[in-house]
Amino acid sequence: MLADEFYLGTNMTRWLGKVAVPLFVSHRRLAREHPYHLPRATARWCLDSGAFTEVANFGRFLTTPVEYAAAIRRYRDEVGMLGWCAPQDHMCEPWVLARSEVASTVGQAQAYTVDNYLTLRALDAAVIPVLQGQTLADYRSHIDAYSRAGVDLFAEPVVGLGSVCRRQATRPIAELIAALHGDGLRLHGFGVKLLGLRRYGWCLTSADSMAWSTWGRRTVPCPVSNSKSCTSCLHFALDWRAKVVASTPDRAVQMGLW
Repeated sequence: MLADEFYLGTNMTRWLGKVAVPLFVSHRRLAREHPYHLPRATARWCLDSGAFTEVANFGRFLTTPVEYAAAIRRYRDEVGMLGWCAPQDHMCEPWVLARSEVASTVGQAQAYTVDNYLTLRALDAAVIPVLQGQTLADYRSHIDAYSRAGVDLFAEPVVGLGSVCRRQATRPIAELIAALHGDGLRLHGFGVKLLGLRRYGWCLTSADSMAWSTWGRRTVPCPVSNSKSCTSCLHFALDWRAKVVASTPDRAVQMGLW
């Protein structure tokens, strides 16, 4: 994974017009903070749909595909420099499935995810496909489901990997990601922290992380702005990203971890 494919996650949407590093920004945050005037991007960025927040908190999607597609087109035209967008995929964590009004099984979540991807693409939204599941067999089954729908994931420039964020530093997830990488997929890791990058960063085409905010919350007071903490500090976030990029081992070292 190249340094310019490590996206700094942020809920500070004004950073879009300030920084030269790639950002990962949520639609829910962007739509709420900028209903009329959007910042003009100064670097390439990608869009998170906010699907996890909606399903986890409300058990359903509050934003329709038509609304989301319209927002994507607006961001593309008004913010500019928009790379790709995450679809409104349905997560497969057991606690999410137990809460969801949309899907109660892995298979249902996978079917919803494929349908949403196809719907958004038909609405001219630049979304990437996302794989969902719990086990390696689940993810490979989802690849087959996309194939039956006419989508060749192995021809896609990037494929998101869902439902791994909360287990992303574990050995089973490292093995799962290595296996899917070995299959030939170009993967994006959502919410990957340093331990995850050290284990399998060489398997990823790109990744995003907002882990800096947690560390920033513990840095009190902020030495730059003198505010309570660095949880919203651009200087701290950029410094954290630079350290992560610099400290992530190269492919040969990564492979030695297995």
